[in-house]
Amino acid sequence: MKFISWNVNGLRAVVGKNFREAFELLDADFFCLQETKMQEGQLELSFPGYHFFGNYADKKGYSGTAIFTRHQPLDVTYGIGIDEHDHEGRVITLEYESFFLVCCYTPNSQDGLRRLDYRMQWEDDFRDYLLRLDARKPVILCGDLNVAHEEIDLKNPKANRQNAGFTDQEREKMTTLLRSGFTDSFRHFHPTLEGAYSWWSYRFHAREKNAGWRIDYFIVSDRLVPHLQSAGIHNEIMGSDHCPVEIVTVPDLIA
Repeated sequence: MKFISWNVNGLRAVVGKNFREAFELLDADFFCLQETKMQEGQLELSFPGYHFFGNYADKKGYSGTAIFTRHQPLDVTYGIGIDEHDHEGRVITLEYESFFLVCCYTPNSQDGLRRLDYRMQWEDDFRDYLLRLDARKPVILCGDLNVAHEEIDLKNPKANRQNAGFTDQEREKMTTLLRSGFTDSFRHFHPTLEGAYSWWSYRFHAREKNAGWRIDYFIVSDRLVPHLQSAGIHNEIMGSDHCPVEIVTVPDLIA
């Protein structure tokens, strides 16, 4: 089965570019989106054979997540059950017989790290949420997690040290999550691959120069690793400042 995750930086905008073509080309069982930037009812978009689930921020034109899936879930949860975190449409969880799928758009620490303290609280609360799920059944977490974990995950690590997305604090939270029983699927398959990025600034021709960051992930419970077949990044697909990322699992992950 194929899982895709893509920060589309405005679903209505990318639909006006190449979204339908990319969606059909990628042909995924699960297509998870972040930063949809819309409210319910603002866009009529459907695909034959897919169910749709959307979580919307209270603030218009901000944040938001969505999932298209060929597989009807047992249950759907929006948010993580903490009011402080659940007004920005950042998390959707689908429950299946053998796993949870969590689509997440992690808060950005922002310029001047003015939201770093909130981000640290989010990280702890979200990790606790994942661990509660993982105690019940394995978890597949995907999305824009707004952190480049290691120096290999961005083009200019020294120049970006302590910038939003590459602070010591954010990186340590990712390390803590992984040590809690989770695996970065891309680094599992490509532990030393350089130049593999999923986001590029719109400034300074960064994408043309591949001066990017890998901040979009599939993180899976350790016990799901034997069920993974591959992990990749579709940097050939345009339309956003991010590109889609992917994992492929064994076909019978859903019994």
